[in-house]
Amino acid sequence: MATTAFMDSVKLVGRRGLLAPFLVLVALAMMMLPLPAVILDLLFSFNIALSLVILLAVIYAQRPLDLAAFPTVVLAGTLLRLALNVASTRVVLINGHEGPGAAGQVIEAFGSFVIGGNFAVGLVVFSIITIINFVVVTKGSTRVSEVTARFTLDAMPGKQMAIDADLNAGLITQDQARERRTEVREEADFYGSMDGASKFVRGDAIAGILILFINILGGFAVGVFQHGLSMADAARIYVLLTIGDGLVAQVPALMLSIAAAVIVTRMSKRQNMGEQLVSQVLGQPKVLAVAAAVLVAMGLIPGMPNMAFLMLGAVCGAGAHLMHRRLNPVAEKAPEQQLATDKSPKAAEQADLGWEDVAAVDVIGLEVGYRLIPLVDRNQGGELMNRIRAVRKKLSQDLGFLVPAVHIRDNLDMSPNAYRISLMGVPLGEAEVYPDRSLAINPGRVQGTLVGIPTRDPAFGLEAIWIESGARDHAQSLGYTIVDPGTVIATHLSHLLQSHAHELLGHEEVQQMLDRLAQSAPKLVEDLVPKRLPLGVVVKVLQNLLAERVPIRNIRTIVESLAEHAGGSQDPAALTSAVRTALGRQIVQEISGISAEVPVLTLEPKLEQILLQSVQGGGPAAAIEPALAERLQRNVAELVHKQELAGEAAVLLVAPALRSWLARFMRPAAPGLHVLAYNEVPDNRRVRLVAALGS
Repeated sequence: MATTAFMDSVKLVGRRGLLAPFLVLVALAMMMLPLPAVILDLLFSFNIALSLVILLAVIYAQRPLDLAAFPTVVLAGTLLRLALNVASTRVVLINGHEGPGAAGQVIEAFGSFVIGGNFAVGLVVFSIITIINFVVVTKGSTRVSEVTARFTLDAMPGKQMAIDADLNAGLITQDQARERRTEVREEADFYGSMDGASKFVRGDAIAGILILFINILGGFAVGVFQHGLSMADAARIYVLLTIGDGLVAQVPALMLSIAAAVIVTRMSKRQNMGEQLVSQVLGQPKVLAVAAAVLVAMGLIPGMPNMAFLMLGAVCGAGAHLMHRRLNPVAEKAPEQQLATDKSPKAAEQADLGWEDVAAVDVIGLEVGYRLIPLVDRNQGGELMNRIRAVRKKLSQDLGFLVPAVHIRDNLDMSPNAYRISLMGVPLGEAEVYPDRSLAINPGRVQGTLVGIPTRDPAFGLEAIWIESGARDHAQSLGYTIVDPGTVIATHLSHLLQSHAHELLGHEEVQQMLDRLAQSAPKLVEDLVPKRLPLGVVVKVLQNLLAERVPIRNIRTIVESLAEHAGGSQDPAALTSAVRTALGRQIVQEISGISAEVPVLTLEPKLEQILLQSVQGGGPAAAIEPALAERLQRNVAELVHKQELAGEAAVLLVAPALRSWLARFMRPAAPGLHVLAYNEVPDNRRVRLVAALGS
């Protein structure tokens, strides 16, 4: 009950912003005011307990960012320890002549019991602890902090680009992207702070050495010249008290240094230190087996401590055997299960065939090699299923209809690292990924080269390299965009589904869209289907829109436009043109954003006249000369490339009669070209002429 009241008081002080000023005042009071020996004992015990709690918190933390306040804790612990050094020095020098217990029981215990009352032993022990702290732990953690802080800051732009790439590919939501950006910023702030906090730890170790020698000289002088002690008594009393005081301070300092070293050498993975050691070091049967063989061999050598080595060898061997059995369980079939297995072929021969034996074609299929199975298996930590679900959700929101589920299965006939994406049973794309590597994509402005397996990004064809996972930070600092194998597959899938969205839409999906619209506008849907238009024509119009990269999420405007123009024509091409005119504001918004000016390409009047005559003559494909058609496609592809390099959308503005044919004609040569009719540009948008084709 007293503990609960104390914690409530601490929380109340913290909420009111009084904790930090209170601690500063306490530290100053410890330096300025003489403290009784009893209070010193309590503070020294509290310092040791606090250092132990900090060390255990670091060991059990899931990842470094879970202890984001650690640099401030290091500073607070250092200041507390230095204030205690000042307070204890005052007590030792003032009351030391009274005997070893004058400075408190804690200092006496460390000076008498821990080192056996021998100040020579105490000096050696103190020196060893200080060397371990200063030369090994502190120096190593300082170097790691410096390097980690530098690489973390250098890798920030690449990590931000990777987050933006995942967001654009639909793998994460806006909230997830915001959370990941915050985590990147916090990680940079944390390691930058740890770089500075490690200097506090190193300075504390140096201060401990200096304080020891100053206290020894000062105590010896005070004892001999002020209190009239003999040189032997002064050395025995003051040196023992000073060494005890130094050990009391160095033990918590060593624990805090170890905590700082552990936290800067931890990986950013949600797993505590014990779990990492068990899974990565002790969890490997081969390692334990080899260690057991070496220990047993050493135990058989005459003159060696045979019993100790043989016992340790037996323990390692038993651990290797148990770990091997746990990782490779042998499941023996029950007799009745074996009998059922033996009889299953005969039962299959006797059973007649049915429609269930005819395999249905998957709308969207993903086949993976056996090495990629862990990517899709949640039991093995695979995240690909969640990412594919995120891709489907993003595409469904953008396109306006529910994208069918992706059927994933393994294929032993494929390369172990290969995957294949198919639509209606027909392969659309395939590539190879390496599950133990990361893909470094060259966005066009990198500052160096990487060692790895050269390849190309399967989604967009950019130059890329498969690198070791340990080289991620270095690659990001050079300007590469780093993605993991699951993201590569999900991005490739998203790109292919966007390009073939019109093939995913069928009668069933359109009927469900109309049923949802009928809940808010029943009369509109009832008048259109099937009174004015059959469902098949509506499906074809929506497929035409998706083929031209026009989302159909504004289904109400689409249905209203179809109802308005259904009396004049039931030709899907003519109805598609009418719907595009109604969706003109949305189409231009998707292309150029909120800018009031739209950069466009146009046709020279003579070329436009030739194409119009061909259309009116009954088919431009047969009327245009092949040389003219080839030259037109080549010129359009060059202009589209220039527009993309300039960071602007490529838009070809033509007469309404030519738009549909030119869109189909230019699609193979320039997939990024948007073909608009004059009447599709809203009145509130200005047109800026970039170039004219046909000159």
